[in-house]
Amino acid sequence: MLAAFGDRRPEQVPENIDSMELAWLIHQVEERYGRRIDLDDAALARMTSVSGAAEVLRDHVFEAADD
Repeated sequence: MLAAFGDRRPEQVPENIDSMELAWLIHQVEERYGRRIDLDDAALARMTSVSGAAEVLRDHVFEAADD
């Protein structure tokens, strides 16, 4: 999903993501899954990397949808 930001290939996406990429990613997830994402500061602080963002989204968004 982050590869679409800046029209990159997936292998061109670095592990670290900046605040603009993070805002864009959250917006894209909200749009794609039709869910409002409201994360606290601690969750947002963990989202400085692709793997951290994936973990937070999995824990806070997708597992919450299963409840």
